[in-house]
Amino acid sequence: MVSIRRQCELLGVNRSSLDYVPKGESELNLAVMRMIDETHTKIPFYGRRRMREHLFRQGVDVNVKRVGRLMKAMGIETIYPRRNLSKPNPEHRVFPYLLRGVRIERQDFVWSTDITYIRMRHGFMYLVAIMDWYSRYVLAWRLSNTLETDFCLEALEESLSGDRMPEIFNSDQGSQFTSKAFTDRLLKEAIQVSMDGRGRAFDNIFTERLWRSVKYEEVYLFDYEDGFEAAERLGKYFLFYNQERPHQSLQYRTPAEVYFNE
Repeated sequence: MVSIRRQCELLGVNRSSLDYVPKGESELNLAVMRMIDETHTKIPFYGRRRMREHLFRQGVDVNVKRVGRLMKAMGIETIYPRRNLSKPNPEHRVFPYLLRGVRIERQDFVWSTDITYIRMRHGFMYLVAIMDWYSRYVLAWRLSNTLETDFCLEALEESLSGDRMPEIFNSDQGSQFTSKAFTDRLLKEAIQVSMDGRGRAFDNIFTERLWRSVKYEEVYLFDYEDGFEAAERLGKYFLFYNQERPHQSLQYRTPAEVYFNE
């Protein structure tokens, strides 16, 4: 039998991120979070009030306050322009968005990252991925049971560990990506840092499309028992996504074929 430590080494993940699944939410709340996740993946512009109305129409009667709290716990931010946007952490530097009107015509020009909610049978985790915009190639990914910065830094270190790096690295204004540790790592390599406007996840549209693929083609088909099963299955999926899954937008080539000019 393969030990848990060895399993983590083979999966390339931190054991501390997988051996605990958050159990702070009731079974009812976890069921509601599943519905919110599926709805948000399909309709990302629903705020907490519309989401509450949608849930009510599905026979789930929860108040707006609970819906808002659960969406926050899931790391979900509604996509729509707003006044009085929430201010970022004053200790974190926010960088301008550099990609408006820019044509992406080669690999390693722009990399991007994002975090999404991953449901499991009795809990949930968070998934971060870093991808090359031009080829859609997933360079690195990590799972975590919290929204701390560490798992994002681990994915970043893996993506930068080879002999390739981007000119521009794009993210949203989440505290993980505006943290000094994260931005300093990019600036150390002379990479330009680009950040979406808050509530404008469509600025990071390729990562949003990746999440839809991951969820409809993998996550929603299975009830992961724990973080180890989630990591194993997601690892196989990302290998399939990179190496075997043809993309219409890539003239039916795979991300690996485009990224490595095969």
